[in-house]
Amino acid sequence: MDRNVNDPFAAERQRLIDEVADDFRRTLKWTGRSQPSAQVLNAMLRVPRHAFVPPDQQVSAYVNRPLAIGHGQTISQPYIVALMTDLLDLRGGETVLEIGTGSGYQAAVLAEIAGLVHTVEFVKELSQTAQAALARVGYRNINFRVADGRAGWPEAAPYPAIMVTAAAETVPDSLVAQLAPGGRMILPVGKTNGPQNLIRVRRDETGRIVRDTILSVAFVPLVGGD
Repeated sequence: MDRNVNDPFAAERQRLIDEVADDFRRTLKWTGRSQPSAQVLNAMLRVPRHAFVPPDQQVSAYVNRPLAIGHGQTISQPYIVALMTDLLDLRGGETVLEIGTGSGYQAAVLAEIAGLVHTVEFVKELSQTAQAALARVGYRNINFRVADGRAGWPEAAPYPAIMVTAAAETVPDSLVAQLAPGGRMILPVGKTNGPQNLIRVRRDETGRIVRDTILSVAFVPLVGGD
């Protein structure tokens, strides 16, 4: 289904994607990425961000910034969504683990590229709202769980790609353990009111873990049952 047919927001979404591409060029020296992949650009163009924001925020759906979605959580800035997705280096068809379903927007972007997305959200109400929004838009390749995301989804592991959409104070060992050989994990790390960095964790084919710091970010904290 072409979601852009008769879409009144299609022009706004194209303008937003042009801004995201400009942000990639401006942050090249930190990220090493001059532009998003064609897969990521196409995914961002296809996902209707206005379907994942509260009704009173729809006027701002295609502004390149985060928006509040309730319960102390946000829908991430589109540039950050594109960057984190791009850093996973998805080829298409993979099974991806997402920690922090939130609005469902990032899950939708992942689902445009991946074969299957397992997404975990600690706040039940957010998970329910995201499930409803994703169903309305037509996504069927996403599985949902309400749980402490730091535990991951171990029975479906290992994963070639894991994305965490809220800031942990340290990289959760439980998630690192669920990375497949050659797998990548993208997550923000740092204190809630302190410095945070976007980190890429890779497990090479020998099992060695490599961590790279990408750039400074600001995310809501990763909540759980502690």
